[in-house]
Amino acid sequence: MPYQCFIDGKFEDAENGKSYDTINPTDGSVICKVSYASVADVDRAVAAAKEAFDSGPWGRMNPRDRGSLLYKLADLMEEHQEELATIESIDSGAVYTLALKTHVGMSIQTFRYFAGWCDKIQGKTIPINQARPNRNLTFTKKEPLGVCAIVIPWNYPLMMLAWKSAACLAAGNTLVLKPAQVTPLTALKFAELSVKAGIPKGVINILPGSGGMVGQRLSDHPDIRKLGFTGSTPIGKQIMKSCALSNLKKVSLELGGKSPLIIFSDCDMDKAVRMGMSSVFFNKGENCIAAGRLFVEESIHDEYISRVVEEIKKMKIGDPLDRSTDHGPQNHKAHLDKLLEYCETGVKEGATLVYGGKQVDRPGFFMEPTVFTDVEDHMFIAKEESFGPVMVVSKFKDGDVDGVLQRANDTEYGLASGVFTQDISKAMYVSERLEAGTVFVNTYNKTDVASPFGGFKQSGFGKDLGEDALLEYLKTKAVTVEY
Repeated sequence: MPYQCFIDGKFEDAENGKSYDTINPTDGSVICKVSYASVADVDRAVAAAKEAFDSGPWGRMNPRDRGSLLYKLADLMEEHQEELATIESIDSGAVYTLALKTHVGMSIQTFRYFAGWCDKIQGKTIPINQARPNRNLTFTKKEPLGVCAIVIPWNYPLMMLAWKSAACLAAGNTLVLKPAQVTPLTALKFAELSVKAGIPKGVINILPGSGGMVGQRLSDHPDIRKLGFTGSTPIGKQIMKSCALSNLKKVSLELGGKSPLIIFSDCDMDKAVRMGMSSVFFNKGENCIAAGRLFVEESIHDEYISRVVEEIKKMKIGDPLDRSTDHGPQNHKAHLDKLLEYCETGVKEGATLVYGGKQVDRPGFFMEPTVFTDVEDHMFIAKEESFGPVMVVSKFKDGDVDGVLQRANDTEYGLASGVFTQDISKAMYVSERLEAGTVFVNTYNKTDVASPFGGFKQSGFGKDLGEDALLEYLKTKAVTVEY
């Protein structure tokens, strides 16, 4: 596995020679030492990306040829999918079967989807008032921004790279990407595959290291024109401030969430149990759109909870590389500690801990799938996301649609949401009124590369995926001709 910085088409040590350990969350062992990039490394990577954009073959390439390279890259990722999924499992604790299908599978689909966009980026002709007796023609062009920075989180290391990088590259930009410090390995493997695909040097640069140093320098750098970030709301605010003060970089932010899932008594109960569990426990709860809060109608509440607990007891917790495992370790120790503290807070505030809430008695950073009921709106666990396998359940009175909507929207976040009901009118009424960038009706976690993804309010702005994502990495130029 590559373990060094990837700058200007080459793997090399950090300029100051520093490195750090990346840890396997399954047993706490060191996987390998990884280069710890410095500010000087950021400056070299940005210079390489700028050179590649201004003077290299990438900037002069036909869009269709650029698309061919991205298709080639997707094909190589597919050829190496088992290897990428294994690295992801070892480095992030993702269950291998999920890593193969989602972490890696959706990354491949994302590159293919955006490769297809390369030769379809086009402007318009616009009728304007003529300067008689002369005539005028106005047309617009969509142009790449230049050097872009991408800063991604640790929950879906390769997939978050793909969601942002594929749109960025399809638009014709070059990039410097900082993977999360705790999960750098699939990004570095991706860099290796990009060379095999024939992506010119300097187009893709990957810098493992700290947010405080590498992320901050990317935010401040005068030659970067756009920064795409996925992570927490407080860090998003810091990035936006730095981007504004430095050179007014364009920014897109996909931040925290506390997504409500409303389950009505007229739902398909089997599906609501299955999907409700998936909404919380998918990828060990390390999922930005995870249902942070379930609202269950009073008449089915008790049955719903007992069904969920029954299913949790069947979940197999264990080594993520074991194909029969359902639930792997949390991503890193600091996160596990935070989750345990979150559960303690829930108990202290008077919520009922129905199941779990503790670390699993085995090596590694395993957390029991957890269920809280009797959660009141003022409680910490009702307001803040856990980012772990913690189901937070509140009751609502039978038939009180507007009341539960008010509670569901009473949050500063607005990333995703869900509703389960077999009444189509109720489903449409609720989906229109939920203040979230995504609404799932009778499903959950159903993202697709063609569908735009992003939040409202303090969950950020800008979109990943779909045509909307491409526009995040383009600028519009208007040209007016007189003849």
